[in-house]
Amino acid sequence: MKKLSLPMQILIALIGGIIAGLICFFAGVPEFTTNYLKPFGTIFVNLLKFIVVPVVLLSMIDGILSMDDMKKVGSVGWKTVAYFMATTAAAGVIGLVIANLFDAAGLFPTLALEAGQEWTKPTSANFMDTLVGMFPSNMWEAFHTSNMLQVIVIAVMLGGSIMAAGEKGKVARDVVASFNEVINQLMSFIISLSPIGVFTMMAWVVATQGAAILGSLAIVVGCAYLAYFVHSVIVYSFSAKVFCGISPLAFFKGAAAAMMFAFTSTSSAATLPVSKECAEELGSTKEIAAFVLPLGATIHMDGTAIYQCVATVFLASCAGVDLGIGQMVTIIVTATLASIGTAGVSGAGMIMLAMVLTAMGIDVNMIMIIYGVDRLFDMGRTCLNVTGDIAGAVCVTKWEEKKAAKTK
Repeated sequence: MKKLSLPMQILIALIGGIIAGLICFFAGVPEFTTNYLKPFGTIFVNLLKFIVVPVVLLSMIDGILSMDDMKKVGSVGWKTVAYFMATTAAAGVIGLVIANLFDAAGLFPTLALEAGQEWTKPTSANFMDTLVGMFPSNMWEAFHTSNMLQVIVIAVMLGGSIMAAGEKGKVARDVVASFNEVINQLMSFIISLSPIGVFTMMAWVVATQGAAILGSLAIVVGCAYLAYFVHSVIVYSFSAKVFCGISPLAFFKGAAAAMMFAFTSTSSAATLPVSKECAEELGSTKEIAAFVLPLGATIHMDGTAIYQCVATVFLASCAGVDLGIGQMVTIIVTATLASIGTAGVSGAGMIMLAMVLTAMGIDVNMIMIIYGVDRLFDMGRTCLNVTGDIAGAVCVTKWEEKKAAKTK
């Protein structure tokens, strides 16, 4: 028989875990899942924690180094990155606003705690404390404590320094590329264990919380898709209209082929050929599309930013953690900066979510509550990512045309 794909394995594990959990719940023996199934899920979560820091550090440095061609393309490079970072920050804000509206309406649950268990609630920090806390005084301490904002800053500084070193930094560049590939292979192995983690943790969650948690999962997926829709309409179609004179209907009609391909394939890289055709039909030049779209597939992750924000608010609600303004700012900053290191690795969205939860002081074990439905999130966020790349290519082309017209 043809080997089942990983998404299909995860789906089967999800269904099996739900059935096993319901059996234990109605049989009145939820402690069976706690004592004999959850430990295997905990092992999987520990492996996720183990891989977070090296994945973020190396993939971000590698992503920064991949932008080396910006020196050659000049203004196209900085305009592209500025557009990407601005839309990703907007995605984070939209995701947080909609998720908090759902939470305020009581649509997100607070899970019952086991005897003797309590969640550690983070204290709210103001913006200046968050800003100061981003910069490490000890690199190894940042790694040891998994301070992800500091790890991101370290990656940005090291990546920029290697790039600035030029030819003398070639060895460091090669070392980063080599280690990044090794870590990616290791992470692929860990992600391949997902079905075990999904089955054991889903069985535990359903057995201890009952069938009501299933409705909550449908609600959080709906919340994410609402944020995806709002972001695409407000940010992408608005920018296409304002900067390029393209109506929202014409923009989405022109990008539809790439959007559908991305939704079904869940791969920005695999969608690139279709994305290039759509971008050129909407007015992008071949040269700019050839630069912006591959770069976008590497560092532009608006869908992932929304996913991280929605999932974090949902899981914080499950844990009974009230997120303050300081935590909200941290989530947006982390999601925006982490977009550089999210691409090119299967399952990276879940790794980035583990990073955000760590920064929030929320138990990373909570991640398994939504891991089983991650494929549903992934379809929408990949579609949104590709749509944003096309909008970026069209906008940058128009800006370059206006610049060329002024210099004539």
